[in-house]
Amino acid sequence: MARVMAEDAEPTPPAVTSPRIAAIAGIVFALLYGTVIVLILKAVPSSAVDAGTWLTNSTQRDSVVLALNLVPFAGIFFLWSIGVLREQLGVKEDKFFATLFLGSGLLFVGMLFVMAAQAGALLTLAAEHQGRPPLDVWTFGRATTYDLMSIYATRMAGVFVLTASTLALRTGLFPRWLALIGTAVGLLLLAAAGLIPLLELLFPLWVLIVNVHGLLVRAAPRAPAAAPAA
Repeated sequence: MARVMAEDAEPTPPAVTSPRIAAIAGIVFALLYGTVIVLILKAVPSSAVDAGTWLTNSTQRDSVVLALNLVPFAGIFFLWSIGVLREQLGVKEDKFFATLFLGSGLLFVGMLFVMAAQAGALLTLAAEHQGRPPLDVWTFGRATTYDLMSIYATRMAGVFVLTASTLALRTGLFPRWLALIGTAVGLLLLAAAGLIPLLELLFPLWVLIVNVHGLLVRAAPRAPAAAPAA
């Protein structure tokens, strides 16, 4: 019987949701989302009255189209990263903060997708009117798209950073100094969303730093354990 039990006790394969996968997914998301923000800020003027200027410019219009095509992939990697982080927390996960962590992440991705879909529809409408869409439709659509990305999605990103930093302080998910920086970033995103366009880059920058740090720490060689005393 002991032999049968030994045969049944096969080595368990390594889990697919490893910390390294979480770090890589977070890094890819940060790079993609940062690229989306830069492309849109560079192509689209801050003034609503300058719509025709960039819509008739093929280079600027193509930059926005590229940014919108990157959004779904950024969202996929972000969700993947959230799932792996929750799996790492396991039983240490605080239900209250975990609900805020997951909910804010899902709302962020949802608003990002809605923003991309609406912006894509506006571009299609502009193309049908030779870069000069109906002013009323364009004004409404532009304002809604801007608010979704720069105010609502950014504030959900701030809640995500705050809750992730709180969970890190409670569970040691990443270092205390990085969690404190995250707290400051989250409060800044909540308080000043929509006021400073470049402020949106703080979220992907923070995600990039957290995951690069995690990847480097896990890749660092560990010192061999001391031999037990006789």
